[in-house]
Amino acid sequence: MLLELFSDQLGIPYPLCILTPAFPPDCSHLRKGSPSGVYVIQPARSPPRVVWCDMDTEGKGWTVVQRNSHDTELTWKQSWTTYKYGFGNVHSDYWLGTEYLHLLTQQGTYKVRFVVRDKANVTHYAEYDIFRVENEASGYPLRLGRHSGDGDDYLTLYHPKKGGIHDNMKFSTVDKDQDQYSGNCAKSYGGWWYNRCQNVLLNAKNYIVWPGFCDKGDCASSLILVKPTDVC
Repeated sequence: MLLELFSDQLGIPYPLCILTPAFPPDCSHLRKGSPSGVYVIQPARSPPRVVWCDMDTEGKGWTVVQRNSHDTELTWKQSWTTYKYGFGNVHSDYWLGTEYLHLLTQQGTYKVRFVVRDKANVTHYAEYDIFRVENEASGYPLRLGRHSGDGDDYLTLYHPKKGGIHDNMKFSTVDKDQDQYSGNCAKSYGGWWYNRCQNVLLNAKNYIVWPGFCDKGDCASSLILVKPTDVC
């Protein structure tokens, strides 16, 4: 009733007088001292999205765009459309969505931290100072910058005896094969930036692999964290 009254007084049609709250474009814009947890963000040209914001990892203000556990209940062998718009539960395992990864990383220059926890409960990471996912029309290809971290680079360097390379690869799913392999890598595992098929794989059930940390796919969990960087 109050909204209707105010709209009548202002001469504005009732539906138009409802203001949409402004949400931060990513987790780096949260107030200093905010705890890790569930928040709503809204990247440019995107509807609001519920995400987990990591305020504890070095640098704070990370947006969690993927979380997986080895014994997850999620089925990572999802369709292109399901991967596009995201799935899972931000309190546990989830995928933000390739479309929202694209919109998020179009806002500026972002960096990424890939985190895995091995079966001995030791955490490892690989960070890239540029992270970008291009648009759907181009196949959501992955763009990465310079590597740092506590292991070798298995995403931007070519490893012919493993799965090739991941940087600049298009995203593949069970119903949209865009890898460089004669078969369909995603049918065996889940949606990912495959080449022939993978060096690293985080989107799979009972199989999280990062060479040197969990070569047999027995990593306990994974995270993909993104935030703006000062690299021009």
